[in-house]
Amino acid sequence: MLHLQLSTDPRWAALAREDLRTLLTDHAWCEHKAASNAMSIIVRNPGLTDLVQALTGIAQEEMAHFGMVVERIRERGWELGPERKDGYVNELLQLVRKDGSPEERLVDRLLFSAMIEARSCERFKMLSETANEAELRTFYRGLMESEAGHYATFIGLARQYGGRVDVDARWKEFLIYEAGVVARYGTRAEMHG
Repeated sequence: MLHLQLSTDPRWAALAREDLRTLLTDHAWCEHKAASNAMSIIVRNPGLTDLVQALTGIAQEEMAHFGMVVERIRERGWELGPERKDGYVNELLQLVRKDGSPEERLVDRLLFSAMIEARSCERFKMLSETANEAELRTFYRGLMESEAGHYATFIGLARQYGGRVDVDARWKEFLIYEAGVVARYGTRAEMHG
């Protein structure tokens, strides 16, 4: 379903197990950024009613996930650490068009969002199979399913609002580009690290 061109190295899951505190802090901020991203797309496209409705739901869900991750941090007696820059996401942004038609720019922003959801879905699947705690395995299984839904929503919106943009061809470009980016990551206990 996700069609990722390069799978995450299983060693990433081992790093995540070894440094759960870093993983949870980074994960919390990723959820926050995902909510902000959905709201940013709404702000730029207020007249697209279906998009506004769908992304409002995603933003609310991402903020609920933020709260759930923060609760898991708190339960362990830890504090939410500071936000950090996400190199993976920043590299993906390099592919997003800053010029072109409004439809091309919107499609790119939606596919950028779908790409992050797809990679997060894949990593949540790994965590759902490898986390040390049964509760965390269940938690990440639920998040995996949610991210899969978000991925499908972003792809669907790109097709709905893409106009004359060849969304499937552009998605293939994103998949190829992302494989090159993700090959440089997976060495830290961070969601995209």
